[in-house]
Amino acid sequence: MDPEKPAQDASYTQSDWLTGQLLIAMPSMPDPRFARAVIYICSHGPNGAMGLVLNRFFGEATFPLLLQQLNISPSPEAPDLAVHFGGPVETGRGFVLHSTDYLREGTTRIDDNVSLSATVDILQAIAQGGGPERVMMALGYTGWGAGQLDAEIKANGWLTSPADDGILFDDDVETKWERALAKIGISPLMLSGDAGHA
Repeated sequence: MDPEKPAQDASYTQSDWLTGQLLIAMPSMPDPRFARAVIYICSHGPNGAMGLVLNRFFGEATFPLLLQQLNISPSPEAPDLAVHFGGPVETGRGFVLHSTDYLREGTTRIDDNVSLSATVDILQAIAQGGGPERVMMALGYTGWGAGQLDAEIKANGWLTSPADDGILFDDDVETKWERALAKIGISPLMLSGDAGHA
């Protein structure tokens, strides 16, 4: 998902990209995996999009269990991180969304405040009580092919909103959908499955 605009696609401008934004599922979302989902868009461009669900935990997975599976010994300073369900694609693959105070090889800087790492190095740093100040760990991701996300938004499947640290990094998953809607001045009561249709 290269953020560079291809020269032959003059219809696609950088202002259309949702990288660094939130996707908020409409109440009419037909896919139960994404009912009331809030997704952070890590990458969006002419070749497709990739994001992480922010408001679902990954079943019984725990940070200590993941460290054990990777043969990483945590220090006493290691945080007890929640593990989120990032999406249905490659659920065995881990991603760490984090503040930009940690930038290493393999880290992708999304914007001035948020980066993404998918290496064992960041897990080792966190396990030793280091690493970035703000962290959201996920297994799996959500992906869209070229034009797919744009079509879903036009079909009233999603709303978009700016992201903030609370929605990105806190573990209060039960209220993230409502909080994301509130950021754009919308109450859940205002929404219906026919929103946007005359």
